[in-house]
Amino acid sequence: MSAAVPSSAAVVADDAPPVPRAEEVLTQQALTFIAELHRRFAPRRAELLALRKERRTEIARTGTLDFLADTAHVRAGDWQVAPAPAALNDRRVEITGPTDRKMTINALNSGAKVWLADFEDASAPTWENVVSGQVNLIDAYERRIDFSTEQGKSYALKDEAELATVVMRPRGWHLAERHLTVDGEAVPGAFVDFGLYFFHNATRLIAKGKGPYFYLPKTESHLEARLWNEIFVFSQEYVGIPQGTVRATVLIETITAAFEMEEILYELRDHAAGLNAGRWDYLFSIVKNFRDGGEKFVLPDRNAVTMTAPFMRAYTELLVRTCHKRGAHAIGGMAAFIPSRRDAEVNKVAFEKVKADKDREAGDGFDGSWVAHPDLVPIARASFDAVLGDRPNQKDRLREDVHVTADQLLAIDSLDAKPTYDGLVSAVQVGTRYIEAWLRGLGAVAIFNLMEDAATAEISRSQIWQWINAGVVFENGEKATHDLVQRVAAQELAAIRAEVGDEAFTAGKWTEAHDLLLRTALDEEYVDFLTLPAYELLG
Repeated sequence: MSAAVPSSAAVVADDAPPVPRAEEVLTQQALTFIAELHRRFAPRRAELLALRKERRTEIARTGTLDFLADTAHVRAGDWQVAPAPAALNDRRVEITGPTDRKMTINALNSGAKVWLADFEDASAPTWENVVSGQVNLIDAYERRIDFSTEQGKSYALKDEAELATVVMRPRGWHLAERHLTVDGEAVPGAFVDFGLYFFHNATRLIAKGKGPYFYLPKTESHLEARLWNEIFVFSQEYVGIPQGTVRATVLIETITAAFEMEEILYELRDHAAGLNAGRWDYLFSIVKNFRDGGEKFVLPDRNAVTMTAPFMRAYTELLVRTCHKRGAHAIGGMAAFIPSRRDAEVNKVAFEKVKADKDREAGDGFDGSWVAHPDLVPIARASFDAVLGDRPNQKDRLREDVHVTADQLLAIDSLDAKPTYDGLVSAVQVGTRYIEAWLRGLGAVAIFNLMEDAATAEISRSQIWQWINAGVVFENGEKATHDLVQRVAAQELAAIRAEVGDEAFTAGKWTEAHDLLLRTALDEEYVDFLTLPAYELLG
């Protein structure tokens, strides 16, 4: 394939495994477009990644963050983002998930207003997942997608009017795609995912009355949003569609981005659709940036940090206030529960928690929220229907009562909860199980009745690292040490072997997962993203 592609195009690596129908996606024209993206924008992407490291060094020096002085005029200015297109005006329930064939059909049919079609944290970036996910989306738009199980159950799309609007999430800036190169350099994964999707589907979507819509992950500054905006402007001109057709919702899932919400919307204002408030990546970012900040920044067990924690509430209320001030949608966090087909009592308790969470979000002014499973769509919808009624959103609720300070965003020590030994065991259990599935090519994994993605592994290994380096002593008197973590991890590995059996254990990636978790949790040098060393092990 490499020889047939002109030098002006991106080149598929010789060791890229074959993927059915790849030629439909990796066309000469699409590869030429990706090469254009790479040559124009990869240098700036590299500069921005270097700026991340500089900022992290500054945080380590000062031990704090604040709103930017040199962008005060943006926060004080009188401006609005572009009005939402009709297809994105009502976002009261959004379902998330990878772009495998079954999920594509189920998500589009789910009754949610939006499907976050995920090439990022819910998708392990195997070459097959990267390419086949694009095939599946094209097939969905052309209404030629179906799926049948070995048991004979069939899946097909409902009528067009009933389908969710797709908002696609590419990989973050930090990940490269080793199977696609330009001038001998690996293309950033974000360019591959965005470029293939945009090139093949922009005009298709416009014909359906929608457009190429995106979720932007792992953003750390308004300068990174500015680069995305430049990419959108170039890409729309490249394929000949009107400027402003692209719309982007930015995940505010890093602590640094929380201090630049208005600036991020401003940079994207002609293409902005809203902001989203997450949890696990946000907590992961706090640990990563303030990992040497002392006891003040030590987080308790991840499940003890709910969205009602004072510093999390400051973050979410600021997000709603910012979005509505600027005419953008505010989208809430994930309900990750996976219903049990065998335990009705487990479902009852979990559904009540989901309802309470979505009631809170709708009451706080959010315009919509995320769920991980189709069974949760009606629960989330009911919460937002009760507040919105027939209105598509509540952007008119400006939340001018909200005034959030930098200290409130950083008040990590306002929590009464402390790290526990059970929390350490849980971090090892969940981290090991998730990493093993990821190494087998699965990005969205049901673990203990919760749908977990890569953010789960990141917060798990980060908390272990932080607790060790902060010298945390658990309630049972044991201190977080390398030896303790290694002992817990060995016990968990033995328990997994007993649970799944020797044959399945040997066939899986359990030892590799165990080793990678310990490597990223115990090494003296903190690894910025677990998925970077994990990608080297991915088939």
